[in-house]
Parts: sequence; structure tokens; C-alpha cells
Amino acid sequence: MPLRMSRRTKVAGCTAVAAALLAAPLALAAPASAAPKPPIVDFNGDGYADLAIQAPFGSLQGVAHAGYVSIVYGSPTGMDLEHPENISQDLTWVPGEASETYFGSSTAARDLDGDGYTDLVVSAGNNNSAIVWGTSGGLHEATALSGHLSGLVDGDFNGDGEGDFAARTNGTVKVFLGPFTRAGAPASTTTLPEDRDDVYDLVAGDMNGDGKDDLVTTHGHEERAYKARWWKGTSTGLSKTYKTTGHYTDGGVIADVNMDGYGDYVASDVGSVSEMSMYEAGTVRVVYGGASGPTTRTATITQDTKGVPGVGEAGWRGGDDSDYGDQFGYSLAAGDVTGDGYPDIAVGVPGEDIGSVRDAGSVVLLKGGRAGLTGTGAQAVDQSDAGVPGASEAGDQFGREVSLLDVNSNNRADLAVSAPTEDGTYKDSGAVWVFRGSKAGLTTTSITSFGPKTVWGPEKEAMFGSGFAK
Repeated sequence: MPLRMSRRTKVAGCTAVAAALLAAPLALAAPASAAPKPPIVDFNGDGYADLAIQAPFGSLQGVAHAGYVSIVYGSPTGMDLEHPENISQDLTWVPGEASETYFGSSTAARDLDGDGYTDLVVSAGNNNSAIVWGTSGGLHEATALSGHLSGLVDGDFNGDGEGDFAARTNGTVKVFLGPFTRAGAPASTTTLPEDRDDVYDLVAGDMNGDGKDDLVTTHGHEERAYKARWWKGTSTGLSKTYKTTGHYTDGGVIADVNMDGYGDYVASDVGSVSEMSMYEAGTVRVVYGGASGPTTRTATITQDTKGVPGVGEAGWRGGDDSDYGDQFGYSLAAGDVTGDGYPDIAVGVPGEDIGSVRDAGSVVLLKGGRAGLTGTGAQAVDQSDAGVPGASEAGDQFGREVSLLDVNSNNRADLAVSAPTEDGTYKDSGAVWVFRGSKAGLTTTSITSFGPKTVWGPEKEAMFGSGFAK
């Protein structure tokens, strides 16, 4: 049986990302311009978005769960599978050494030193995380970061144009403001006030349209979830006080889906009791942004929403605890797939049954528009679709992680989707697919699919695609 993880379970004690949110019909006064988009992930500065693929369970030199991150660069023709890179602590220039530390369990990508190349922050469970520096030749230099970091997220929290990142560390949330030196020293650090509740996920984006990224944190304790919290970005970094979003959510993404100038928080709605989320059909909630951050305008979208393909199905049918629900919204990503100017939302549905094949998984694309996020024009893709390499198999969990990025720089986002428990030469070696964006949405033309072997990475139980740097 493939390894199963709930949204709140993550490798080496980190939380697995899940998401889903709402949209509803209340008109808000709109600024003249839309909320700014985050910069693309471009490690070599060639203008094409690159993909960082996490494989934290990978074995290196016989060491189980040492972990690595595979880099596949974008190009005019799409993903460049001829020149991949694998980053691990088995490399002499990466701090630390290969050990059971789940290197790559969390990543964040941003230009941290202001040289024009995206850098990669990689967490490891040995209190020896690292910044891997982007250069014109790719990722070939690294600097150690002290402390155990997890739940990494990048942003620009003080609006100065320099890259920042935030992370969970020692039970708190620590914020690192750029620019960074090549010795790994940030311009400054702050710690958000401690709280008795566990912090699950961190989500960055500008919800109030002031040009500074804000931070949304999700929380809970044991089986209880708590309402997500919004921490405002200011000229000195994140505020030390928060405002609740008003809803029990997990994971998510912030994007201006209705282009009114304010980022909207789209996440997985888990309710106040989240212990059984792996058995749920799944709900995506949208909390719309405004001048004061999260507003009372929200919406929920499920597979039973008009226009959304499929039917929402809960698990535990007949008392079978191996029967997982669809988990619509387990993973989320934002990007403009159609090129119409509105961000779309990719929704991972890893527990979707395809015909009689249990937990094969799928991805649903929800289209952004002036009215916000709705089911209108939504489309679904899975491994049983004509033109999609592979086949839907029980337990693949296709859609476990998703990312939207423009790999060929044609102004349309492409969909990267993973199935970490896809079997290759070995069980649970994992695989990734990249679907091209088009005016009509996702297309099955020119799909790229690959597993760790294709990019020269270790295969055995790697769970390749356990996450993407976004």
C-alpha cells in the first residue's frame, strides 16, 4: 500500500499542504490596477520558469530518506529534460552530509540576494537547511542556514523589492527579510508572537493591495482546527498582531482571481474538526481580499458545484478506513492558464476514484474571472484521458501536488502535477506531468511526463513530486 498522509501530516514533522476556498457575489470598490504577481521561479535567469521537485524520501548512497530536490529548467520548447540537476547533501558543495534528514521536505524560491537569479531555500531535518544560490549556470552554490526550518514560504513582506521568506521553527514562525548576504545572513529577522496552537501552513500574498505581501497562517491542535490568521505586511515586515480570516482552512494560495487589485485567499475548508479530513469529499473556500485584508465576501466550491466536473465523494464507505475521500482542494496553485489576464486555480483531487480505480486522482482547473472563482468553464484531467501518458492505477494519488508556471514563456501558465505514489521500477518512486496551457485551458497536446530516473535521480521509494517550490 502507498504511504498516505493527511493534509496536516508532513515529512519529518512538517505539515502537508492542502487547500481550498470560496467565492460569492458582493461587489467591492476596485483599485485601478490588479494586485502584483509574484516573480517567476527562474534559477538561471533565462526568462523561462523552472520547476523544483521535492523527493524527501529518496535514498542516497544507501541512506534511506536522505532526500533530494530535482531541478528541471524551462525552455522555448517546454521542460528541458536533457539538463536536469539534483540537489542533495550528498554533493560536496551542499552543507551537511547524506543522512536520514528528508532534505527537500520543504522549499521556497525567491531572489534573496538581489542578483536577478531566483534562489532556493531547502529545509532538512538536521538543523542544517540551506540556501542554494541561482546563477547563470543554474544552481551550483549553497550556504548553510542554522536551525530546523519547515513550512517554507517566500514573499516580499516589507515591499522593498528584496526577497524574503518565512518558516516554522521551534514552534514559532520566523520571518527572514532580505537582502541576504552570500553567507546566508538576512537583513533582519523577526518572530511572530508565540501561541499555544500548532502552526500548520504558511501562505504569502498581498491581500490588501498595498504592494507588500501578507502572511496567512493556519492552526490547530490535535483534532481541532482554528480559524486562519492574516498578518499584514508593513514597511518594517509583518505586523505582530493578526486578524482572523473567519474560516477554518488549511494550506492554500493567494491570487487576485477577480482582478480587483486585492489578493484572494483560496484554501481547503476543513471545518473546526479536521482530524478526518482525509475521508472528506473536499471543499475549496475563497476568502476575497480588500483594503483591510480578508473580507466577509467568501464562496465555497466543491465537485457538486455547477460546472465542476465529477461528483464529490466522501470515504470510509462501509466502514473501510483504507477508503479515502476525494479530498478536493488537497493541493492548490494559481496562474493564468488561458492568458485572459485572470489567475486560474488548479485543484488537486488525489483521492478521486477514476471509474472503479480507487484513489487514482485527478486535477480540476477552476477559471478566474470578473465574478471571482466559480465552476463555470472548469475542466478536469487525469491519467485516463486520451493523450495523457500512463494509466489511472489504484493509489497513484495523481494531483497530490500541483504548480502553475509558464515553462515556455508564452504568457500562459502550464500545469505541473505529481503522483508521488506512482510505481515505476520501484514502488512509490513517483512521477510528474506537465500539461500545456492554452486559450481554452489545459491541453493534452505536448504533455511532458517523467519520473526520477529520467532526471537521473534515485528512484527507490523516492516519492518524487512530494512538493514543488512555487
